[in-house]
Amino acid sequence: MLDTLANVFKIPELRKRVFFTLGILLIERIAAHIPAPGINALALGQYFKQAENTLLSFYDLFAGGGLSQATIAALGIMPYISASIILQLLGTTVPYLQKLQREGEEGRKKINQMTRYGTVALSAVQALGVATWMCSLSVVLGSQEVKVVPDQGPLFYLLIMVTMTTCTMFIMWLGEQITEQGVGNGISLIITIGILARFPAAIFDEAQQIANGNRNIMIELVLVAILLGIVAAIVFITQGVRKVPVQYARRVIGRKVYGGQSTHIPMRVNIAGVMPIIFAQSIMFVPNTVATFFPGSFSEFITTHFSIDSGFYNFAFLIIIVFFTYFYTAIAMNPAEVADNLKKQGAFIPGVRPGKKTSDFIDNILTRVTLPSAIFLGIIAILPFFVRHATDVSYSFASFFGGTSLLIIVGVALDTIQQVESHLVMRHYDGFLKTGRIRGRRS
Repeated sequence: MLDTLANVFKIPELRKRVFFTLGILLIERIAAHIPAPGINALALGQYFKQAENTLLSFYDLFAGGGLSQATIAALGIMPYISASIILQLLGTTVPYLQKLQREGEEGRKKINQMTRYGTVALSAVQALGVATWMCSLSVVLGSQEVKVVPDQGPLFYLLIMVTMTTCTMFIMWLGEQITEQGVGNGISLIITIGILARFPAAIFDEAQQIANGNRNIMIELVLVAILLGIVAAIVFITQGVRKVPVQYARRVIGRKVYGGQSTHIPMRVNIAGVMPIIFAQSIMFVPNTVATFFPGSFSEFITTHFSIDSGFYNFAFLIIIVFFTYFYTAIAMNPAEVADNLKKQGAFIPGVRPGKKTSDFIDNILTRVTLPSAIFLGIIAILPFFVRHATDVSYSFASFFGGTSLLIIVGVALDTIQQVESHLVMRHYDGFLKTGRIRGRRS
């Protein structure tokens, strides 16, 4: 492993990409600690201590702690994710967007530009909701009641909207720079770094609980063992592949025979990766965002039923994850397009007619392999809910025990390692995998 890490820095291009990625992530973390104007950070921090296991604290996890610390990065990258979801959903029904999706690189650029505009609009709306919500908060510090926003007024709302929207667009730009010039998917890496930034504090809090005698050391060891098992299961599902055999027809051109070889289409069990989790989480934030504009009984109803400790919330979360797993899989892999490409290349699946029969065959396999993946993602995502109620561990620690956090961390880590692996193998170095299909050659 140490030799492989050393090889990473022997390749000039890869070394440059790694340092560029680390530098951009450092800039993002600095931006996530710049305080927002007009907010009493101490009072807001006290409020989040009292509301530790709410959906707001879960949103704060995705924002890298920006919301609880009252920083300009309180929205994080979630408005961009929400805008991407909206456009992808519309892409299945709006003919203009479908046309753009078929135009290749130029169409992708136009869709990305529309996503940016949507991000600006959603950021402004969410920033207004955050400002409205903060103006309604007050906490008791010492013996007196303190407002989270001491000086409320139109200027505060405008200031929050401008600063938070600008910061979200800046973070989105940083993510795009990582994707283009760094290593890994920039947006996913920013979310992952924000989650990992809270991990040391969660471990420290749990260690203090053990030291104070509030936790049984044997139970903690069992939990760690189960956690390692969950990580192994996530890796197994993420890397799982269903191989569909493909045969190329023989063609005789002159005196030479071309084709005739056998290969396969590698259909990953979890084609969607971590995107269904991110998409579903963005959807689950919407009701609470809307509720901030309608205080009263409606707001109380939404807060009660969409609390992270609510059974209804976790059930809805699981169903939405299953839906988005199928939805994103359908976007990532179109059976009709695959069947058409096979037909153009003179290839066929043994025992299956080319054309629609091949498309239906691939679609049937895709539906079957996606089902266990969708259910697995849903169960892992809601696992912290059961862990907290069964063991009474802290929310900050339980959020890393399976759940969205672990799925994103493992998924993004695997994706980044695979990109580094491809650079190493391409230049004849041994990769991270010492066994298996991918193995480099020493020059």
